[in-house]
Amino acid sequence: MNFLRSRRGLAIVLVAFVVVLFLIRPGANRMKGRITRSISVELQRPVDIKAVSLRMLPTPGFDLENFVLYDDQSFGAEPMVQASEVTATLRVTSLLHGRIEVARLDLTEPSINLVRDDDGRWNLESLLERAAKNPLAPTTSHAGGSRTSFPYVEADSARINLKLGQEKKSYALTEADFSFWQDGEDAWGMRLKAKPMRTDFNVTDTGLLKVNGTWQRASNLRDTPLQFNIQWSDAQLGQVTKLIYGEDKGWRGAVRLSALLTGTPADLTIAGDSSVQDFRRYDILAADPVRLQANCTGHYSTAEKNFSNLVCRAPVGEGAVTLAGSINSIPGLRGYDLTFMARDIPVKSVAGFIACTKKDMPQDLAAEGVVNATLRMQRASDGNGPVWTGGGEALAFKLSSKVNDTTLSMSRIPFAVSDEENRIEVGPLSVPVGRPAIAHGWISTKGYGLNIQGDAQVNKLLQLARTVGLRTPQVAADGAVKLDLQIAGVWSGFHPPVVTGKAILHSVRGEVRGLGAPVEISSATIVLTPNNTNVLFLTAALGSTVWKGAVALPRPCVLPDACPVHFDLRADQLSTDEISRILHSSPGKRPWYKFLSPNPPAGVPFLRSLQATGKIAVTRADIHGLAATHVSGNVEVNQGKLRISDLSGDILGGRHDGEFRASFAGKTPEYSGSGTLDRLALSQVGQWMGDPWISGTADLKYEATASGWSAEELLASATANLETDARDGVLTHITLPNNPPRLRMRALTTQLVLNHGLFEFREGKLETPTGIYQVSGTASLGRVLDIKLTREGGHSFSISGTLTQPRVTAAVAADTQAALKP
Repeated sequence: MNFLRSRRGLAIVLVAFVVVLFLIRPGANRMKGRITRSISVELQRPVDIKAVSLRMLPTPGFDLENFVLYDDQSFGAEPMVQASEVTATLRVTSLLHGRIEVARLDLTEPSINLVRDDDGRWNLESLLERAAKNPLAPTTSHAGGSRTSFPYVEADSARINLKLGQEKKSYALTEADFSFWQDGEDAWGMRLKAKPMRTDFNVTDTGLLKVNGTWQRASNLRDTPLQFNIQWSDAQLGQVTKLIYGEDKGWRGAVRLSALLTGTPADLTIAGDSSVQDFRRYDILAADPVRLQANCTGHYSTAEKNFSNLVCRAPVGEGAVTLAGSINSIPGLRGYDLTFMARDIPVKSVAGFIACTKKDMPQDLAAEGVVNATLRMQRASDGNGPVWTGGGEALAFKLSSKVNDTTLSMSRIPFAVSDEENRIEVGPLSVPVGRPAIAHGWISTKGYGLNIQGDAQVNKLLQLARTVGLRTPQVAADGAVKLDLQIAGVWSGFHPPVVTGKAILHSVRGEVRGLGAPVEISSATIVLTPNNTNVLFLTAALGSTVWKGAVALPRPCVLPDACPVHFDLRADQLSTDEISRILHSSPGKRPWYKFLSPNPPAGVPFLRSLQATGKIAVTRADIHGLAATHVSGNVEVNQGKLRISDLSGDILGGRHDGEFRASFAGKTPEYSGSGTLDRLALSQVGQWMGDPWISGTADLKYEATASGWSAEELLASATANLETDARDGVLTHITLPNNPPRLRMRALTTQLVLNHGLFEFREGKLETPTGIYQVSGTASLGRVLDIKLTREGGHSFSISGTLTQPRVTAAVAADTQAALKP
């Protein structure tokens, strides 16, 4: 007892009591029904509470578990509000007057459904109207009396969902913190901070939405005076488009929006500002950042669903763009009357905007001039129309690019709305492309187009095309071209403009990178379709070789390996030595066979990136001094591999049919071939080799391989298998002892196997007027002979020396050698 009476004992007991009050939450389920009915009557909505606990400290109140506020059945069966925990803090002053009054409601992680029915009413309207009609005292009121003060309602980490009718939309607000209170006798206030999101897509960087608002008591929600300030900041434009449209539209920039709403819902005054900092396309890193900004004012009526007195202004350089008018029947835009005005818009600003939205524009593009325009767009509320009127002009227009060596100047570019279609017609214009060409363009809400007709110089045309962002072949060319082209594109997506039509070339000379001689096109007709580029009636010269025929390749064509070329070409004559000189910078130092591949140190071989198929025909081909006529074949080039099938032609008095293959995919090129040579004139073989050492005819079947860059590498690596059948000929340098001069052969059949620079005779058989000999031995590529002629039961001979100066000696038979041994 003495302990309890002491100050120390009283302090300990008091602390223990306070701790108990903090820790113990006595059940108050007997009051659950009363609390549930009270909230249901007040909100006119069914309410369900799983459990109620009483707490005393830090302030007296109730803890409500699993709080559910059901919605009006006309809005659906889903609850309007769900919260696992709700804390109701009691007002202490009301307890002193003998009544229970809630001063504050705290909702922990509630889920809230905002629903709009088919008639346009929101489920929140009836609650706000009822709260406005109840004679409650302000939240901050501390005076006693019979009136109950409206509690301060606050929610942390809430999720706010949106439903239109019975459909639950994918749009929602997360991490929402909001509060709601009665600010005065007839005034209410609220605050909201949340992150916009979609439930069907993973969106990030959608920014932060802040709403602060106040409104006053009124008999009808549409007549409620209000003032709301809305801000949306720190949003990334690509994620904003994904939030709105469900996909990233590919635009980048920092978005900031703000709006001030004043008046009543029936006559709402809206003033807003918007900006996008560092605006650009996702794949363009603009050198000069572009900032888009605009401010708008107008009146909106929820009753009429109309915008009136709408004025939006966007400054552009020293000028401005203005949109003014009215919009009816929102949503749907069934009717509108809008006037678009552009005053003193610098062409430089327009070009800067295009450089951030269009690829392939030159980085040094400079622009001058101003644009002025007035356009009116009207559409009746019944859906008829729309009707566009108006026009404008660009004055002192000039585009220039030092990189492309281009300057395009026009004193005036007029444009006006077409009488027949709701699109803006531009021109006609005289385009300075070396010769007179007339251009006529159009712009609509869906896309754009440009027609250009007349004559032009090829180099001026290519330079201008690169300056305006059109992809063109990287060639230096000049000459005349007659144009009938159409350039068209769409605004949506990032599809490049498509060029179609016809271009007729005359006397065009072009320098192609990697070639040592220009390509001279006497004439050609280029037909451009959306899917193909067709070069017809082609007559072009490379060196002394004139090619005629047609070439086709698909569109679009960005990389060579994605551009399979199809061709059908023919030439009167062709020299592989000349082609080799054209393809290589060191004439005469590379063999003829290297014309199929460029200098390896120069980088990736040309054939390694080319993909082509087609037919080729040459009346006469000079293959390193070897003449072939009526040559033709089917050519296929793919990923550094060359194949010529059905390779036929007349050569050395005979006919060749076969196939040739080459691979340039590795570090060292590899070659292979197979085929037949029928009725080969052996005398012509001798002439080609520079020595008439043989005559007659022969049929030959071969298979051969080789690899390397130089002749030495090719010869060292060459392997071949040749089956020969020669007839009725003469070996002019060979005379067998005791036989007529110059060995005549009635037939020679043998298999020649080439390996390590030596031809080996296998199963050789030589039929002469004096007998039949078995042929064995070798012959080198250097024309050194080591051959044996063996006649059964007769004399045998050895042939040594060289092809031009052979030495023939009688060979001693094996049995004779045995008899001579002691």
